[in-house]
Amino acid sequence: MTFKIYTRKGDDGKTGLIGGDRVAKHHIRVESYGTVDELNSHIGVVRSLVAGTIEENILAHIQNNLFTVGSYLASSPHSKMQLPEFDESSIEDIEQEIDRLSEQLPELRNFILPGASTQGAHCHVARCVCRRAERLVVHLSDIEEIEPFIIKFLNRLSDYLFTLSRFLDQTNGGKEIIWVPSTSKK
Repeated sequence: MTFKIYTRKGDDGKTGLIGGDRVAKHHIRVESYGTVDELNSHIGVVRSLVAGTIEENILAHIQNNLFTVGSYLASSPHSKMQLPEFDESSIEDIEQEIDRLSEQLPELRNFILPGASTQGAHCHVARCVCRRAERLVVHLSDIEEIEPFIIKFLNRLSDYLFTLSRFLDQTNGGKEIIWVPSTSKK
């Protein structure tokens, strides 16, 4: 028998959560884990661009953690299913990486614009998606109980992606593009 990717169960505009509950595909919970999935895809692009480096291994670990975060977000509040372990040690790992990369970077004195390198620009896209995921999860937490470390993880991950973008810009010979505010008034 051939496995089919389609089930037709979502044709009514609803999807199933882990635990069996069905919700609208526009439900804030679905928006939250869908955006985490989108983030994971963007990080996959960055990971492919840094193949063979320590950053590739770190991003692989982050992608696995994001999949776990997605499973927590995709779980019905009533689910009894055992989810993968995830705790604040993952946040500490990210903080250590931010510190490691920051030691190799000049002090940040200005706002910077994306675009000094392709790799760095992709990190900025991932950072923006991460911030959107964080906002959605915060909104979800106003409505339903979620694990608090998920918000912390996403917050720290966006900081890491910003720092990684600067590191990759520097590694690839790109000079940071400083934001120059307009001085003319209309």
